Amino acid sequence: MKPYSGYLFDLDGTLVDTAPDINAALNHALTLHGGRPVNEALTRHWVGHGARALITEAIADQTLEDALLDTLLTDFLDYYIANISVLSTPYAGVLAAMDALRDRGARLAVVTNKLARLTEPLLDELSLTDYFDTIVCGDTADAPKPDAAPALFACGKMGVPPADALFVGDSAADVGCARAAGCPVVVVRDGYNHGIPAGELGADAVIESFLDLV
Repeated sequence: MKPYSGYLFDLDGTLVDTAPDINAALNHALTLHGGRPVNEALTRHWVGHGARALITEAIADQTLEDALLDTLLTDFLDYYIANISVLSTPYAGVLAAMDALRDRGARLAVVTNKLARLTEPLLDELSLTDYFDTIVCGDTADAPKPDAAPALFACGKMGVPPADALFVGDSAADVGCARAAGCPVVVVRDGYNHGIPAGELGADAVIESFLDLV
């Protein structure tokens, strides 16, 4: 894989396996209101479109009242913020790859649809913040992924042309964002892809490990 001047990384399912903590927060909220715990594998299938979409999926799965949405969302977020890095860990090879890319002189960014109030504490608690030249969250740019805005915002902050910024993600939203912005894009094999095989997401390549980047 050729070197790029910049790298844009999705967060959940790409840099960090956050599903265990998200699942714990979801089950806390559900059981508070008469729901039943959800298997982590199901949470992994639902995650990636934001907390409200996650709760909506859980309500539909358990045929709970739609009126519970805002209450469940509040309880989910309160628990998740307080327990955001208990079980979440960077994927194998992430730290080594980012060290190598920084040593090469590349600029690095996070481009996520996760809200800033969730993203920033997670990166801080996992000692990842200092790797990145800019962090673009779901409430940073004018529109979230798959719109081009987050990738273009990150490229502008880094001073890197989109064509020389590799987007590394795990979902159709990541591929859509990269394509709209004019960035090359690869996806990881085992991210949060809503049941779509990585090879069918439309990326330029599928990587098996972060070390493939270097």
